[in-house]
Amino acid sequence: MDLAREFGKGIWRENAVFRLLLGLCPALAVTTSAENGLGMGLATTFVLLCSNIVVSCLRKLIPAKVRIPSFIVIIASFVTVVQLLMEAYVYDLYKALGIFIPLIVVNCLILGRAEAFASKQTTLPSIIDGLGMGLGFTLALFVLGGVREIFGSGALLGFSLFGAGYQPFLLMILPPGAFIALGLLLAGMNRLDARKE
Repeated sequence: MDLAREFGKGIWRENAVFRLLLGLCPALAVTTSAENGLGMGLATTFVLLCSNIVVSCLRKLIPAKVRIPSFIVIIASFVTVVQLLMEAYVYDLYKALGIFIPLIVVNCLILGRAEAFASKQTTLPSIIDGLGMGLGFTLALFVLGGVREIFGSGALLGFSLFGAGYQPFLLMILPPGAFIALGLLLAGMNRLDARKE
């Protein structure tokens, strides 16, 4: 197995948000800023990486009949860890992400990678897969949040880009703006792929 190719697939070729359209609920809901997108992406990456490791290590011990409930218990355990750490150390981000932190448990990206990959592979490929898919998800949320923040408030990561005279396009930080930004980014990625071919 080519580990570099396995890692890279989550960044571009099989990006969860831009290619597989997985995890769109948090992707659209929390990306009102690049910081929120980055925070949610890193939290999801941590859960994905840790659950992939545990699922891979226990894959031969978990009976087939209870594998999905077992995966959910493993994932929920790591989500609890993330939630408690965020509440303790980055409380403002924790409040901004709200209900979407515990909803990481049912993120189809994480359960899908546990079922389709980690339950069939050894630990090292599962780590690489978790990192690649998680960082691709983080990158997608960061880019989506950045685009929405730049157009919606004229800033990026809280730093003003255009000065006081900028008239923000407020629609971009409202729910419809998430769909518009995602659609434009998907169109841009498809255009880049078409040019490559």
